[in-house]
Amino acid sequence: MNEHRRVLPTAIRPANSARWGRTLALGLAVLLLPVTAGLIPGARAQDAADPAKDDGGLYPTDVTNKGTVAAAFLEIGVGARAEAMGGAYTAQAGRAEMIYWNPAGLAYLEGFTTSFMHAEWLADTNFDFFTLSTPLPFFNAVFGASFTTLAVPEQPVRTATEPEGTGEFYDARDYAVNVTFAAKLISAFSFGITGKYINQRIWSETASQVALDVGVYYQTPLRGLAIGSSISNFGDDMRMSGKNLTNIIDPDRANRGVENIPVTYRTDPAPLPQIFRFGLAYETPLPARGHLATTVDLVHPTGSTESINLGMEYGFHEILFLRAGYLTREADLQGRWGGLTLGAGLQYVLQNRSQFVFDYAWTDWGLLDRAHRISFGIYL
Repeated sequence: MNEHRRVLPTAIRPANSARWGRTLALGLAVLLLPVTAGLIPGARAQDAADPAKDDGGLYPTDVTNKGTVAAAFLEIGVGARAEAMGGAYTAQAGRAEMIYWNPAGLAYLEGFTTSFMHAEWLADTNFDFFTLSTPLPFFNAVFGASFTTLAVPEQPVRTATEPEGTGEFYDARDYAVNVTFAAKLISAFSFGITGKYINQRIWSETASQVALDVGVYYQTPLRGLAIGSSISNFGDDMRMSGKNLTNIIDPDRANRGVENIPVTYRTDPAPLPQIFRFGLAYETPLPARGHLATTVDLVHPTGSTESINLGMEYGFHEILFLRAGYLTREADLQGRWGGLTLGAGLQYVLQNRSQFVFDYAWTDWGLLDRAHRISFGIYL
């Protein structure tokens, strides 16, 4: 009887390797935790004050960095499978969407891969993600590229004097283009680095910047247990500029002769939403070619509150997958199921071992309603 080969593994089994190699890899993975956390601006003091701290005044103090970053769309997770598992995805490997969560996991792709995701996002916006990856003929490496965009539909331009609209319309769009290199240093340890170009536009105002993502992945000697760590969006601040910031004003209405003075408003810079993730993943084989995967991520974003994300996946005959997760950061949105994620997936395998994958994810955002994601991937 031929032994079944697991398709799209969530935990890559380590080959026999030298003891020093395993020790070095584990040391690098663990060391990345405090080192990268110290590199993130504001990591030592994310909140301006302790949450729910009451100083005896009229209002309690609960101040965080929410709403203070640029390009906040970079905080939106990609991949229906990842989101159905609560965004606890840093210690996964061999999936196309790893280019977002942890570029080191891309190193375990064995052939050309492409994936597309569409999300009906909050407030009638659309969020899309496309990626492709291919192994390189050297260094046990993989090259990947991706495109992410968040689009806001057209809205009427309203002013104080024309509240019903001027007849003009504006829209907004954010996008990022990523290029990734990932490689295995040994069979059980990999690293990845991503360079990205980020652009934001609101009507005629734009801002752009470049940034880096870095990640490591380690398959421990304990069968089925993997560790992953990554830092995302490491770069300089962004500043909006454009023709809509130019105006004609009268700085001194009491005196004549100073009317129609041209001015250009200058916006304040805002930092990128840097995110540090540290994750664990454990997979248990089950009868009937099934498996149960459990994942947990510790997430430290500079533009929001820290969170612990949890995820689970049950695979049946490597064809049908049921998933659930929980995002603790979103549990305060006052919805009955705020923070809960659910999803399912189907996988079809051809005789040449190529795979077609379809995934769906549902996320409850409480007061902000639900979000739906669908993903389709091809693994050759």
